[in-house]
Amino acid sequence: MIHLQQLTLRRGDRDILRGVDLHVNAGEHWTLLGRNGCGKSTLLEMITGYLFPTSGKIDVLGNRFGTVDVREVRKQIGYISPALIEKMTLADPVWEIVASGAFAFLRFYEEIPEEVRERAYAELTRVGMGAFAEHPFGTLSQGERKKVLLARTMMASPRLLILDEPCAGLDLFEREKFLQSLSELSSRELSILYVTHHIEEIIPLFTHVALMNQGEIVASGRKRDVLTPDKLRAAYDLPIDIRWSGERPWIEVRGGMGR
Repeated sequence: MIHLQQLTLRRGDRDILRGVDLHVNAGEHWTLLGRNGCGKSTLLEMITGYLFPTSGKIDVLGNRFGTVDVREVRKQIGYISPALIEKMTLADPVWEIVASGAFAFLRFYEEIPEEVRERAYAELTRVGMGAFAEHPFGTLSQGERKKVLLARTMMASPRLLILDEPCAGLDLFEREKFLQSLSELSSRELSILYVTHHIEEIIPLFTHVALMNQGEIVASGRKRDVLTPDKLRAAYDLPIDIRWSGERPWIEVRGGMGR
């Protein structure tokens, strides 16, 4: 699904990414975890073909970037980012926002087929937003808007779903409701890459974790193998304890900052 080999990105005299390797296989659900500025969002821009590395190889969904039209690859990727919400028209009804995902449009300027409208209603119902289908998008809370965008990504039946800090700015209630909606995707055949810097968002849905620090992936693999006190301390420069509730991790920072 995603195979990154020795990616580097250099801007001036600064290395943004330094020899990044990452391999996400079909059906795996990954979390990309790390501090602000460690390179997480930059990596997503490369995976979606909006940014190209100084050196290294990128293969996504069986396509080697640099030899294919990345616009065609993007049609198979569901992508939720803070920038996407800003591009939506707040006056449009929620169901139209969702329906636009079937064609990768931001807004319709022609009649929408009835079968597309029905599917949009079905996807909204699945994420618990069916009652809001006729409401203007701008009347929704931040958490509700993100659930609508989750429904929108499913309209194109993507093979890969990428989420860039989708719970940023949400309160505890809205965060948990969004994560619950995301969990319901486990029955679908798609790979997921979820970017965050909050460990508690790694719900049981996620099987693997890649831990980033200063432009490098310092650990990757099964989440219980990666989320250990030693590896987390190396990434965050903090004395961290971790406990598990089911397959969801929670952290506690012990007294003192730094080593």
